[in-house]
Amino acid sequence: MIRKIHSLIVLLFWAVAVSTASAQSPLQPESPIRPDSPIRPGDRIAIVGNTFADQLRIHGYLETMLLQRWPDNPVSIRNLGWGGDMLNARDRPTNFPAEEETLSAHRTDVIIACFGMGESFAGEEGVQSFQAAVDAWIKSLEGKTYNGKSQVRLVLVSPIANEPLGKLTPRHEQRDREISAYSQAMSEVAIAAQVPFVDLYQTSRYLMDEPIGPNFTTNGIHLNSYGYWAMSHYLFRDLVRDDPAAVQPPWQILIDAADLTTQARGVDISDAARTEAGIKFRATELIAPTLPPPTSDDLPPQLHHLRDSMTITNLPPGIYELTVDDVSVATASHDDWARGVTIDASPAHQEAEAFRRAVNDKNLQFTYSWKALNQVHIVGERKKSPSGRALPAEVIEFNQLAQKRDAKLRDGIERQTRNWRVTRIH
Repeated sequence: MIRKIHSLIVLLFWAVAVSTASAQSPLQPESPIRPDSPIRPGDRIAIVGNTFADQLRIHGYLETMLLQRWPDNPVSIRNLGWGGDMLNARDRPTNFPAEEETLSAHRTDVIIACFGMGESFAGEEGVQSFQAAVDAWIKSLEGKTYNGKSQVRLVLVSPIANEPLGKLTPRHEQRDREISAYSQAMSEVAIAAQVPFVDLYQTSRYLMDEPIGPNFTTNGIHLNSYGYWAMSHYLFRDLVRDDPAAVQPPWQILIDAADLTTQARGVDISDAARTEAGIKFRATELIAPTLPPPTSDDLPPQLHHLRDSMTITNLPPGIYELTVDDVSVATASHDDWARGVTIDASPAHQEAEAFRRAVNDKNLQFTYSWKALNQVHIVGERKKSPSGRALPAEVIEFNQLAQKRDAKLRDGIERQTRNWRVTRIH
């Protein structure tokens, strides 16, 4: 059954999930995965589609979150997105491998398809043709068993809204209406075909209407790095929405400096004690930390809940520095600590960022193996040159590098117990 997620519903759902998780113990038992969950543990995933899909591979936020979700049985992802792709216009260079070859080579269980943005430039008169194309594409995949055992599953993802950027987006209102119409059209086909549908149009429209925070896009329709960070969180939660245990709110640590009582979510606090200039404790990481946003600007209120934080009440007046395993993480006044301080520079967060960079490197090696960058060495005048003759072997080697990096990513991020210390420095 399709659940079309609108932005308000998503935010209300998260608010309930966060409040519920706060009231429960820090580590909840794993719930069984429903058979109709869009993404499941161990899935071999292929992402296809337009520029939105293509650029997911160079930012790595979505893939990092999916890999961390089931560390004991991680997913494996190949991104086949291509800038400008549309369902009925997916041109490839001469001798480019058929998509089915790559889907079979990856033993694909599920395809995440991102279309509708390029098609929307045909205007509202092109909506029916787009609906027919989506329906035909879904039907073309019936009976396809790229993993060798079961029919490939599908997830459809709508385009994002058109962000108003003044002179950069002179036809903003018209373009936004068109994108909305194509998103709605995709939703209707998905409902009829009983295919999961992720409505990023409504979610992005809601966020873009908020005046606080940086821009999400560079030109109204192409997300920047901050936009990919934000939208990847929403896409991730829709992809695992049928797994009740998947809603893992960020770390939250609450400490009363007066009596050393503690509450925590995402980490387990032990050995809390006073020091000459503050407090110290040990924190055992139960879930991976959240990835920090690639911006120093204030975030819109709707996104504050995506960041790890620590609140310390009843500290004597002063300026306090947080260190984790002797690494400086945050500095704030006692009043700021009482209101809550964002924590996103700890050693665990640095390791999560390193893991994301490793994800991006794996994707780069796969891209070199799948999407050769210079066609003149394949079918052109340099085909018989030394570099042209070497290219087939190099492509194979790049694919092997991608597979090796994929296997290494299965180790995930090690969760550790670390020493946290809050010390008055002024």
